[in-house]
Amino acid sequence: MSDALNFDEPEHVRMLRDQVRRFVNEHMPRARAREWDKGNIFPRDVFDKFAALGMMGLTTEEAYGGAGVDIYATMAVIEEIAKRSVALACPYIMAVCYAGMNLGESASLAQKEELLPKVAAGKLLFAYGLSEPNVGGDLATVETTGVIEGDEIVINGAKRWCTGAHIADYIFCLLRSGSKEGKYKNLSIVLVPTSAAGMTITPLGHLGIRGVETKDVIFENVRVPAENILGGAEMLNKGWGQLAGRALEVEKLELSACALGLAEAALADAWTYAEERVQFGKPIAHHQAIRHTLAEARTRTQAMRHMLYHAAWLANENRPCSVETSMAKLFCCEGAAEVTEQAIRVVGAYGLSDDMDLERYFRDAKSLPIVGGSSNMQKNNIANRLKLGA
Repeated sequence: MSDALNFDEPEHVRMLRDQVRRFVNEHMPRARAREWDKGNIFPRDVFDKFAALGMMGLTTEEAYGGAGVDIYATMAVIEEIAKRSVALACPYIMAVCYAGMNLGESASLAQKEELLPKVAAGKLLFAYGLSEPNVGGDLATVETTGVIEGDEIVINGAKRWCTGAHIADYIFCLLRSGSKEGKYKNLSIVLVPTSAAGMTITPLGHLGIRGVETKDVIFENVRVPAENILGGAEMLNKGWGQLAGRALEVEKLELSACALGLAEAALADAWTYAEERVQFGKPIAHHQAIRHTLAEARTRTQAMRHMLYHAAWLANENRPCSVETSMAKLFCCEGAAEVTEQAIRVVGAYGLSDDMDLERYFRDAKSLPIVGGSSNMQKNNIANRLKLGA
């Protein structure tokens, strides 16, 4: 029981945090983070320097050049980067979570041997090609098709909200590879190289999470080897089971980690401002309304931390965690939107200025309850898994 109640963070995770914080202070100054946001710029040079630290192997087994699967530590790294900029946090997720987790969980031996060492070295990025213009949360109704012709699969259709598709090496494409009968059957996941002929990638503007552009991706008779089906050609029509695995739980956690980082950054800025800003003869931190707002925001942020890392621990132990990851996604992402807004209210008009970081944190946080499975979807998942009304 004493172990179950021990909330001390593992020593190796504390060391990772310290390493990431030093990197952020040296290579990710606030001024550059603002430039990345305003210009929608992916800082490839900074990403490559970060990859050189060995942080990309936290979801890859040692046999393929990684450090072993450590979901808890991965979330800590995402949290620390997101405090400064999602322009680096998102590409990190594209490498370690989209690529590393999905390949580690579902790839064939040949795919693992070819791709996972590149993931661990920071040389491989995946973008998700799941949603479509007519398909949001109901992914099993995808309209993009894949038809087997000889030893190839021919892909036609359109994907929407493909964050980072233009910097990715592969699109993790969910498509229908058979008849529409049986909603969750005849679905396949295909690893489509972004260099493939017949693919068109176009920008899709959006509110927050800038620095890694979101894209529309059109597939027109795109041909890739059938061996590019995730898990190998024998996994044709078995994609739904791959999609609904542990990697899906981790997607909810990675967004929760981004939310926690944004909330912490906004709270820290507002806290410092309240102690330094003098109005009516004293720092505004002495005014009760400000004190109550910051106390509430800090309490919510601490609760977000506990929910995230409890769910991450469960996922890392490979325990059932669908309820806990949905709770974390719901609470952390809604919480980040609220905490960043509270921080702006403390700072006042200066919080609206793009010369400060708060308005960026707010824009980024506002996106999180929608992306990666909306808050309403998480509520449905929680109620369904707990058999409410059954």
